[in-house]
Formats: sequence, structure tokens, C-alpha cells
Amino acid sequence: MTNTELLRDFYARYITAKGECKDPRIQQAFATVEREKYLGPGPWNAYTQAGYVSTGTSDAAVLYQDILIGLKTDQGINNGEPSLHARCLDAAAISRGETITHIGSGTGYYTALLAHLTGGAGQVVAYEIDPDLSAHATSNLAHLEHVRVVEESGTSAELPRSDLIYVSAGATHPLNSWLEALNDRGRLIFPLTPPNRGLGGMLLVTRVAANSYAAKFISPAKFIECIGARDDATGESLISAFASNTTAAVRSLRRKTPADQSAWFVGADWWLSTSGPDDFAA
Repeated sequence: MTNTELLRDFYARYITAKGECKDPRIQQAFATVEREKYLGPGPWNAYTQAGYVSTGTSDAAVLYQDILIGLKTDQGINNGEPSLHARCLDAAAISRGETITHIGSGTGYYTALLAHLTGGAGQVVAYEIDPDLSAHATSNLAHLEHVRVVEESGTSAELPRSDLIYVSAGATHPLNSWLEALNDRGRLIFPLTPPNRGLGGMLLVTRVAANSYAAKFISPAKFIECIGARDDATGESLISAFASNTTAAVRSLRRKTPADQSAWFVGADWWLSTSGPDDFAA
């Protein structure tokens, strides 16, 4: 093994341990997919709360840390934190041959990981609204015949029926189009976040019946805003909801029904409940 391969192997073991992954395929995916192929030439810029720091080198070994790498530093668009995505990919419980929709593919690194997990018998459709990022993703993913990149917003497109919808940008609410595109037992993972890239949480929603959805928070999360999936009033209300530190109580998502005493958060035509979906269906 080369030094970079050894570091990639350690990186995969480290971030999946940090992400508390149970599926060994997640570690194998991170050990296989080469991050440097999706980030352009170095030196790269690593994100910190105080600003970006140049790696000062084009040696790909520097990328095999649990760090965010800037894709468009002037807009604060990054290739996200590996351990957070490892946790989310593990929670997604991807089976071979599934159809996956990725919203906000960036330059394609996490799209490639999704593609690795579903395998050649599956299908991945990746939406990226930014023309430059979409062009890079199309080039970077061209070797994967079961991946298609679409230069379009995943908030306004007519999405394919999906076993998993994986959203890599912060929304203040789940879009009806996302929920309605889910197959039976389909999963939606997205960052539910307040304004100004504030701290929210990765929400996993599972369609358990035609109009019944289990829901749980996987992890705290901060993300760039998802254009077309933001509402200012809802975002402001989310601030106090997350400040309560009670996300572990959430068990289901309800749609187009009046909220009851089990409500954890109430949106415009949806709400999160501390009761399970079976309780609601009964």
C-alpha cells in the first residue's frame, strides 16, 4: 500500500468509529473512494470557525482527516465533515440495488459514496444547482454508469421514486415533493436547520405507510442553506426548538393534520411528534 492508501484506510476506520457506524460497508466505502479525485487540485482550503486555512501542500494525504474542505470559499460551500456523513450513511441503511436521490451533490464525493453503497445494480440521481459544481460532479462521476448528475434544484425538480433521498443542504422544513417521492420504507435524510447556518440536526424520516412517517434526529448539524427549502418564520421558530436540547424525544413526522399534545415542533403543514407513527396510525 502507498502512504496515501494507508492514511485513507486509517481515515476510514477513524471517521466511522467517530460516527459510531455499525455497518462495516461504510468503512469499506470510505477506504475505497478517493477523496482527492473530487476536490480538484491542491493546495486546498480547510474550513475553521475563524476562516479557511490553506493546506499548503498538494499532497492528497492531507485530505484524510475529519475536516471540511472548501469548494467555493467565497460562498462558504464546503465538502462536508466526513464523520457526520459517515454517521448519516450508516443510519440510511442502504441496500444494494436501491434508487438514491442526492440533493446538493457539490463536486460528487458523497455522491460517489452513495453510489458505492448501492452498487452497480442501483441508481443514483444527483442534483446540483450551481453550474460550476455540477460540471465538476458530472466529470468526476463519469466513470460510474449508474450515476446521473442533473444541473437543477432538487427542490423544484420532479424527483424519481426513491428508496433514499439524501439532502446535503439545510432546510427549514421537509418538502412535500421529497416525502411523496419516497418508496415504501423509503428514507429521507436532511439537515433541519435554523437561519444563518445555525445549529440544527440531521433528521431521518422513514415512510412506514402511505401517510405515516417515523422520524428521529441522528446528529447535530450545520449546513449551507438549501435554496427553495427555506422559510424565515419557520427558521426563527426552530432556534428555540433546538435550544431545548430535547431532539431525542422526536419519533414521528405528521403531515396535514392538527398538532396535538405530543408536538415537538409545528410547521406550516407538518409537525414533529414525540409519539411514534404506530401510535398515530392507531
